[in-house]
Amino acid sequence: MGAGIGIVSLLVLVIAVLAIINVLQSSKPTEMKALWVIVIIVFPLVGAIVYFLVGRE
Repeated sequence: MGAGIGIVSLLVLVIAVLAIINVLQSSKPTEMKALWVIVIIVFPLVGAIVYFLVGRE
């Protein structure tokens, strides 16, 4: 059971990092980038999913 939680946690971390990289490479204004990064850091999985569904250009 511990290994499964570790794998899921690692997957969530990778998704959040990829979302943050995507945000920082976007052409959005700096304020929007900062807001998205904060949302992704506070709510890693949900924030990343919402960004990929709604926030991308």
